[in-house]
Amino acid sequence: MDPKKTALLTIDLQNDFLHPKGAYGRAGQGAEAITALPDRIVPLRDALRAKGGIYISAQFTLVPGPGGEPLIAPHLKQLRPFLGKGDFAPGEFGHQLVDELQPADYTVEKVAYSAFYQTRLEYILNALGIELLLIGGIVTNGGVASTLRDAHLRNFDTVLLTDGCAAFKQEVHDATLVSLGSLGDQMTCNDTIALLEANE
Repeated sequence: MDPKKTALLTIDLQNDFLHPKGAYGRAGQGAEAITALPDRIVPLRDALRAKGGIYISAQFTLVPGPGGEPLIAPHLKQLRPFLGKGDFAPGEFGHQLVDELQPADYTVEKVAYSAFYQTRLEYILNALGIELLLIGGIVTNGGVASTLRDAHLRNFDTVLLTDGCAAFKQEVHDATLVSLGSLGDQMTCNDTIALLEANE
């Protein structure tokens, strides 16, 4: 692992997902495994930065449409009917990265599961000479899995942070780790830190 060619990439660790006053919190949607992620990821972020690596936050975005109603996919609206005006909107509290992880070195707005889909992520990674992505965030079976698969298609090496990502159900998280096992390495946050520290 060359830290200077490595980026930590987190998916959707935003107030609207994690904060009690965010869209999901107000709707009573949440999971302890998800709210525990920022504190687990912070030490890894700090260790990587100390070695010359970078931190990128990819953040789910609902683009406001006419009258402020979000441009939202029909399947998502059916799945999460509580989403409305101002939720996940750029510049709003809910769209922001959670306090524990601020600031990111780069922020990427994404409109679908994958952080690569119609975003500037690939441009940033290539411009900075990044070859390895440490991937965490939510949810394991959604944005994390889609991003990891897209990274694989673009020939980026990946480490899936097994305790740095989570789903709303533990069994879904566990099954997704198994399904992604052939696409790259999987490590805990602490083991990844140890690997960084050993790389003098």
